[in-house]
Amino acid sequence: MRALLFAGQGSQRQGMGAEVLDAFPEHCALADDILGLSVRELCLHGGDRLRLTRYAQPALFTVHALTYLAGREEQGEPDVVAGHSLGEFNALMVAGVLDFAGGLRLVAERGRLMGEADGGAMAAVLGAGLTEVERTLAASGRTDVEVANDNSATQVVISGTAAGVSAVTALLTAGDPAIRCVPLPVSAAFHSREMAPAARRFAAVLAETPLAPPRLPVISNVTARPYPPGEPVAALLGRQIRSRVRWTETMEHLLDSGVDEVTEIGRGRTLTGFWREAAASRRTPAAPGRATPAPAPAVPAPVAPAPAVPAPAVPAASTAPAVPAVPAGSGLGSARFREVYRSRYAYVAGSMFQGIASTDLVVRMAGAGLFGFFGTGGLPLSGIRAALDDIGRRLAPGAPYGMNLLHDMTDSAGERATVDLFLRYGVRYVEAAAFTRVTAPLVLYRAKGAHRDPGGRPVAVNQVLAKVSRPEVARQFLAPPPPELLDRLRAEGALTAEEAAAAAALPVASDLCVESDSGGHTDAGVALALLPTFVRLRDRAAAAVEGEPVRVGAAGGIGTPEAAAACFLLGADFVLTGSVNQCSPQAGTSDAVKDLLAGLDVQDVTYAPAGDLFELGSRVQVVRRGTLFPARANQLYELYRRHARLEDIDARTLATLERGCFGRPLAEVWDRTARHYRDTGRPEIVHDAERDPKRRMALVFKWYFAESSRAALAGAKENSANFQVHCGPAMGAFNRLVEGTALESWRRRDVDAIADLLMTGAAEVLAAAR
Repeated sequence: MRALLFAGQGSQRQGMGAEVLDAFPEHCALADDILGLSVRELCLHGGDRLRLTRYAQPALFTVHALTYLAGREEQGEPDVVAGHSLGEFNALMVAGVLDFAGGLRLVAERGRLMGEADGGAMAAVLGAGLTEVERTLAASGRTDVEVANDNSATQVVISGTAAGVSAVTALLTAGDPAIRCVPLPVSAAFHSREMAPAARRFAAVLAETPLAPPRLPVISNVTARPYPPGEPVAALLGRQIRSRVRWTETMEHLLDSGVDEVTEIGRGRTLTGFWREAAASRRTPAAPGRATPAPAPAVPAPVAPAPAVPAPAVPAASTAPAVPAVPAGSGLGSARFREVYRSRYAYVAGSMFQGIASTDLVVRMAGAGLFGFFGTGGLPLSGIRAALDDIGRRLAPGAPYGMNLLHDMTDSAGERATVDLFLRYGVRYVEAAAFTRVTAPLVLYRAKGAHRDPGGRPVAVNQVLAKVSRPEVARQFLAPPPPELLDRLRAEGALTAEEAAAAAALPVASDLCVESDSGGHTDAGVALALLPTFVRLRDRAAAAVEGEPVRVGAAGGIGTPEAAAACFLLGADFVLTGSVNQCSPQAGTSDAVKDLLAGLDVQDVTYAPAGDLFELGSRVQVVRRGTLFPARANQLYELYRRHARLEDIDARTLATLERGCFGRPLAEVWDRTARHYRDTGRPEIVHDAERDPKRRMALVFKWYFAESSRAALAGAKENSANFQVHCGPAMGAFNRLVEGTALESWRRRDVDAIADLLMTGAAEVLAAAR
């Protein structure tokens, strides 16, 4: 059986509904007439109005209703529906109790009445269940506080007078240090006796509204059971505003009824998390939702905590209902970053080469209101094109995602071809990695479409997030493009005069990501030193450019909430994760590698030569536990450094290499290498190597690096001793964090669940430090 769940107030954000509003012009016109304003303008550009209950509730009802209608044909009819607080009205619409117009009229009136309430307070109690909270309430002797929401076995919301809520939260936290109480940014005590006047007025409105019997079961918030057949819906619905939301009991009822699959409509997937927590408590695995699966796990960080930080750019309402679906972490970092990248957190999943940061990862992140970059490194142009086609099929038009642009100093033509492909496909976000200097293709990407707005300010259409670890490289990205590159691109017709002129006033990067001790390519930098330094570089360079200030973020070593919190304390506008995401169901590597990663500790990584920059001695951070790759790769580099040609290496060592590293004679390795370069249209590389024995030795040794990556990606167990797995210590830190929780298994570590855990946890760390 499948249940359809609708989220409630708190999940609103500016920009919501962009993928569905234009598909339902008649519904939007009807909503405009009912509300007396443009619902499209409210949802997409509502700003502070979305903080207010009177606007947030009808906007959410509209978006959730249209989202359901857009997917109804594909998903089919659910067996049962339920909604959290406001979401119950969407559930009743699905069940035919009211139509879209009737539901919107009721919700608009409900929002108005709740928005007029004043006084009172609410707090989320995290880490305690209903029994413990009710026991504390009884012991306190206070009659001015009650349970508003029973959400899960580990999350309850209390509501009442400000003094009462403060006193009860103090008792709860004093009695058990594992309990955390987070005040909610509300203007009244929702779902409590304080809402009785609003409930009476709303019941009068319901009495005048035609409501049909449900054609399929709808679970009432008031009773946690289906609306009874033959009884008026209005009787229960009228009590909902002032009654407890019995969500834990609702989940238990669904399980008792045989529901084994849920689909949630609403940002954040908070209700899916509550469902999975309830299912896990019975040791019954919960199936992911069909349309929008996202398993918020039962881990130390709460599934849907209230903001414990200043109100985010995508706000929880100032008169929100009992449980906001906007997690606490949505207030961290740069609000402008969240707006530009259309992400509920100042957080991105960075690229990992050869599609380990896969199309599945990118699509999953976008579906959860988050942002991810696809890993193009090491892929041919045809593979990048296939990824773009796949993402285009699976995401709604205009949905945000990014592509990696990995610099290759030996293949400028390939870099230009990749940029041309991005421009043809309308890619608006690029993660620029491994650049030691600004190149013409990168400048072309940044400058294409640049213009001056009506106020004369230069505006870039394309965003470049540059990953850097050295100040001299950072300075290039913080400055405008070199004039000679703009002149060259303009002369060849790649840029117009207007584009070149606008780009000349803009920094090459829109965002600068400081890479510290990360997996893969790394200078082994320390975030504590690099991040403040790069922030100062940004500030000093700002006077030489126009447009928006460059945002500075952090990457490397971020595997715990504490690490993310430290980055924000150091001034980061955003954080970028890598290592932790490759141990997720969405990562495009093998199960064998994920099994290996899930068992790592913080000390189980080391440094090895980089295959792509082997001759230069560049290094990557890789897994050392369970693989001989680091030792063998370092041996190859030492042999290359000491010898001028393969023939100079002693016969015993060569035999060891053939047996252990290569698994075949070195002559065969050279034949395969030469054939590869010829087949890929680069015969000059073979020609040069045949004349230069040192170059030939390097190419033979580099074959091992390519083969060790292929073996890991394919999960070739017969070659597991040579697995090359790029990874930093963040992986081990994350493993220790989730030990003993639902996320201990990598099969439950969806990339959005990782983001939720790190960011909501970071907000708690920072709130506790105040």
